[in-house]
Amino acid sequence: MTVVLRAETVSRVFPSAAGDVVAVRDADLAVAQGELVVVAGRSGAGKTTLLTMLGGLDAPTSGRVLIDGADLADPATDVPALRGSRIASIFQTAGLIPVLSAAENVEVPLRIRRVDPAERDRRVAEALRDVGLSDAARQRPGELSGGQQQRVGIARALVMQPAILLADEPTAQLDSETGAQIMDLIARLVHERGTAAVVATHDQAMLARADRVFELHDGVLRARASEQAAEVPSGDDRRT
Repeated sequence: MTVVLRAETVSRVFPSAAGDVVAVRDADLAVAQGELVVVAGRSGAGKTTLLTMLGGLDAPTSGRVLIDGADLADPATDVPALRGSRIASIFQTAGLIPVLSAAENVEVPLRIRRVDPAERDRRVAEALRDVGLSDAARQRPGELSGGQQQRVGIARALVMQPAILLADEPTAQLDSETGAQIMDLIARLVHERGTAAVVATHDQAMLARADRVFELHDGVLRARASEQAAEVPSGDDRRT
């Protein structure tokens, strides 16, 4: 397995008047192509902080994050370029632009990257087909259900064909049945496309879709006991 995302003894400390707050403490994580890793934990456990560091949106206080072997803290690493070409994110709410159709929302990152119009059309149609919304391409967000909106958000995240997918509580605003459908969809697309995915959730029902499960408690990340044997090796799969 090729590891594309790795965190090595990553910590994030936030200073405050009452004393330092340790949001994440010495976290180690390696995620390979085609692998769905779920990080479980209560609200406030540090899941969002961990994801923002994995995605290069925030820098660790100590430790390092590597994408394709490149250290995000290295001045030679073009972090914005990596984030634009290699990483996609899904959030609790789809965050769609109300005045745009489903297809136009999915198209936004392709326009930003100035992808050729014919290629844009092809990839948007493919992405909507993958999430089962080909028939809703012209509908605006207000005409879609919550689950459909989240599917559009997934299509928008995956239309750039990212190597890494980070999802922060993607089913939190959905009912249990729709949430299960969304997690099934994410798992299928991750495995089919060979994407390395990290999904943060506090929904215990979501864990069955994962290849590996980690728990984050008071900033400490640990693999579930049953997952220990499935840990990605730290040998020759690194390009550092």
